[in-house]
Amino acid sequence: MPTKRTIEADHGHFFITFTCRHWLPLIAVIDGYDIMYNWFDFLRKQGHFITGYVIMPNHLHATIAFRKTHKSINKIVGDGKRFMAYTIVERLTNLGRHDLLIELEMAVNPSDKKRGKHHEVWEESFCWKECFGAHFTWQKIQYMHKNPCSGKWMLAQNIIAYQHSSARFYLTGHQAAYSVTHFMHLRNLTL
Repeated sequence: MPTKRTIEADHGHFFITFTCRHWLPLIAVIDGYDIMYNWFDFLRKQGHFITGYVIMPNHLHATIAFRKTHKSINKIVGDGKRFMAYTIVERLTNLGRHDLLIELEMAVNPSDKKRGKHHEVWEESFCWKECFGAHFTWQKIQYMHKNPCSGKWMLAQNIIAYQHSSARFYLTGHQAAYSVTHFMHLRNLTL
């Protein structure tokens, strides 16, 4: 999966966002929040740290501390998007959501179709920012935590109430749907 810019670093702490194709609310339609959590579990098993997240109906924001591995960070994220896409398509099929499957099929570009790709579940690229320093990292975490209660979303009364977010942990010390590592604890870890 391509990105707008390649992450040159082979390890580090990053704010990452990726979005469902055409901003479709696929995650909500299939109740696919667990798919994102499963990806987080996979990353943890590889030695990486999830330091924050917000899973929205059609996109994911996460802060992830990547350890140095034999894979590039772009490849790690791209592989994650690909495997999550398979599960999303499977669930859409099981739900009989042929309308969405057709839209995702029509979004595949001709060269990818020739290589056997059937659906374009995610926007082609993902956005990222390297988290340098506590102040910048805290800004990104606050930004993503406010997402469910801002603009058109209004998914919860307040950021602590939104289930698919690490906001509760950062504001109260109690983990929410998925346990994260506090980004300040990264200083004591080798990435």
